[in-house]
Amino acid sequence: MTPGMFLDPYAAVIVIGGTAVAAMLRTRADDLGRALRALATLPRRRFSADPLLEQIASLSRIAQRHGAVALDRSVIADADLATAITMIVDGEGAEAVAEELRRRRRARAERHAAAADAWSAMAEAAPAMGMVGTLVGLVAMFTQMSDPRAIGQAMAVALLATLYGALLANLVALPIAARLRAAGRIEASERARIEAPVAELAAREAPRACRPVSFSPVREDVA
Repeated sequence: MTPGMFLDPYAAVIVIGGTAVAAMLRTRADDLGRALRALATLPRRRFSADPLLEQIASLSRIAQRHGAVALDRSVIADADLATAITMIVDGEGAEAVAEELRRRRRARAERHAAAADAWSAMAEAAPAMGMVGTLVGLVAMFTQMSDPRAIGQAMAVALLATLYGALLANLVALPIAARLRAAGRIEASERARIEAPVAELAAREAPRACRPVSFSPVREDVA
């Protein structure tokens, strides 16, 4: 028995191509593209909010010393935190800043769920495409009963298509979907940790940012 016995291009084209077509028909183009790009995130470490919390503490010290306007010169790589800090510099209140962080966290979780759902859809389609390949192989076999060599090739397509569909679903698509869902849940819970300290920073700095400039009246003595 050699590995080459389990390789059949016709079966692979039916299963992989059929699964890809089914995914394109069932999933929006932007969600499907997001699902493919999400493959690059799988080797990364799970998201942690600890570096962001440290940066928030550093930004809080800067704001205490120099005011909220000084935060505008800070380099912030995380898009959510950068948006929140911009709102604080602009004088937004704590509730508005916290709500924006919650909105962005929910949107991010929905995008992660859509990417995982796309891979789940592929996992559902792959065994069905394997059955399609099996039926195609059986039809080819019964229409060429007079040629023993053709019968063997058709039978190989029929059996290997089922094998490819099961492997694609259970060893590729389903594990990817499960890992993406787990990573999305972890990131959502970790990002929830930054909402309270950012809201506290906004509450402390908003009065300073919005405080009107007061002028002392000039007293004129009438001689």
